[in-house]
Amino acid sequence: MKRALFPGSFDPLTLGHYDIIKRGVTLFDEIVVAIGVNASKKYMFSLEERKKFIEDAFADEPKVKVVTYKGLTVDFCKDIGVKFILRGLRNPADFEFEKAIAHTNRDLAPIETVFLLTAAKTSYIASSIVRDVIRHNGDYTKLVPKSVRLK
Repeated sequence: MKRALFPGSFDPLTLGHYDIIKRGVTLFDEIVVAIGVNASKKYMFSLEERKKFIEDAFADEPKVKVVTYKGLTVDFCKDIGVKFILRGLRNPADFEFEKAIAHTNRDLAPIETVFLLTAAKTSYIASSIVRDVIRHNGDYTKLVPKSVRLK
């Protein structure tokens, strides 16, 4: 079974993330969406909220599993027996950043990184932009799946 880990903080899940996961399930037997826990980072949404956003968005997709983890992504991949990391690329800066991480990961473990280009209609969306729109009471609903709609 081909499994891929899609790591991130997902603070919050965006339509860009959603698109990469939806396309990833056509390539892999399972996508493990892994929410990294970083104690030094301040999040807008709790770990439980972020996990629920993703679980609700993919409630009808049995090939998507949502987990949390701490530590190095490659170590987590080894722990759960995943040989691929799935990443989305929005722009050339993303590519340069992700390329360095992919090379480092491959040095640390036999893990391959698979890159998918984001869809043109979501390529401008970043979680940091969504958080800023939310903070300023803007209409963030065009940037996130329905599962992220706040009350």
